[in-house]
Amino acid sequence: MNLNSSIKLSAGHLVDLRLDLAIAIAIMEAEPIRVDQNAIVLGISTDTRTLETGDLFFALAGESFDGHKFVAKAISSGAVAAVVNETWFNNSSNNENAQGTFLVVKDVLNAYQNLATWWRSQCKLPVIAITGSAGKTTTKEIISQLLSFYGRVHKSAANHNNDIGVAQTLLRIDPQHHDFVVVEMGMRGKGEIARLSQVAAPDVAVITNIGTAHIGRLGSQQAIAEAKCELLAYLPTSSVAVLNGEDQLLLKTATQVWQGKAITYGLNGGDVKGNLTTDATIQVEGRSWKLPLSGRHNAMNFLAGLGVIKSLGLDWQKISTNIGNLDLPAGRAKIYSLQDHVTILDETYNCSPEAAIAALHLLAQIPTQGRRWAVLGTMKELGAMSASLHAQVGQTAKDLKIDCLLVLSDGESDEILTGVGKDFKYVGKCGDRSELVKILLNQVQTGDSILFKASNSVGMNVVVQEFQAAWENPSH
Repeated sequence: MNLNSSIKLSAGHLVDLRLDLAIAIAIMEAEPIRVDQNAIVLGISTDTRTLETGDLFFALAGESFDGHKFVAKAISSGAVAAVVNETWFNNSSNNENAQGTFLVVKDVLNAYQNLATWWRSQCKLPVIAITGSAGKTTTKEIISQLLSFYGRVHKSAANHNNDIGVAQTLLRIDPQHHDFVVVEMGMRGKGEIARLSQVAAPDVAVITNIGTAHIGRLGSQQAIAEAKCELLAYLPTSSVAVLNGEDQLLLKTATQVWQGKAITYGLNGGDVKGNLTTDATIQVEGRSWKLPLSGRHNAMNFLAGLGVIKSLGLDWQKISTNIGNLDLPAGRAKIYSLQDHVTILDETYNCSPEAAIAALHLLAQIPTQGRRWAVLGTMKELGAMSASLHAQVGQTAKDLKIDCLLVLSDGESDEILTGVGKDFKYVGKCGDRSELVKILLNQVQTGDSILFKASNSVGMNVVVQEFQAAWENPSH
């Protein structure tokens, strides 16, 4: 097999390669229909908008899309073949109308993942996988930044942490341009991490923590711990686990499924132990680093990164004292300085109780000339524990002496206001994002700092955008 070293960065077209179609057929256990098995696959595509001649097209399907609708276009655009589900192909109307070459499989996603696993094995690069209830994306970015001091890093894009995204990340590996691969793994239910671990076969597995995200689906923190530790249960025996040494539930559950090498980290102990000297400076084994993000939770994420470096046998001395800025997506630890010395802490990308509490601690720590505002919304998928967990977030805001509390109300989030008493200088709620913006424009004063935090589906990012635009406009 001859590899072409160039990378196509468009959304659907993955790493360029030269792969005998017969090999792809064998890997995916596909039934070839009108296929020249001597043909060469030049690339992998999941999107006809970026498909190029010689690509192998996968008709992937999800909750809101079905690639089978674009099979005819893929064939007419020059795909060497289309990988389709047998149920679709066996439908007479589809079969009679479709022209071209097909690889018929029981499940297109499974075939896609099998090809990704094979490609990952061919590339022979260290693969680091990260999961956890909170901090996955930030930890992924910190690990990637640290590894960049040792070589070229390929990482999951944005939130590509599901069945399709993990496989796509692996299929984008270019062994001539990458030295390390960092993969984020998300989870909404039991069995998902197990599949992803089998697909990626990571050399290093990082679990950041066990929290309450998706507890409405899984029922208990113990069930969440077991689901997260599926990553360890399916690790190759030569792999290393990097675990939060302060999370006792994680450590206990991990020992039930993993007896291989493990490295723990923490501020209170562990194989990699740090000392947070200021909110953004940490000391570890005689070295000091300026952290790219403030807060105890981000210090823990950094220690996870050092645990990965240690697991790979790399020398910490190569890591610069200032590791640089992280490439975080919008709504992740973004700080905006507005006119009149107003500061926005944008944490709107998503939210769990643990993430909300960590963000409130960060708000309490950051220097401010005025008042501290917590603008909060619903945390989704908490099930029967929703009321108590929302109330816990409100209690944390009270205990930290946050000055002002404003809630985007939808029933569940109202529990944040339970028992607030007279401890806040301003307390309010509203059921409309526009109303929320108006309240902030009327109540925020010079020097105030504002945290925005809620689950992504709440749309709190819109509030941030509209408030920022209106505040910066003198006519507000």
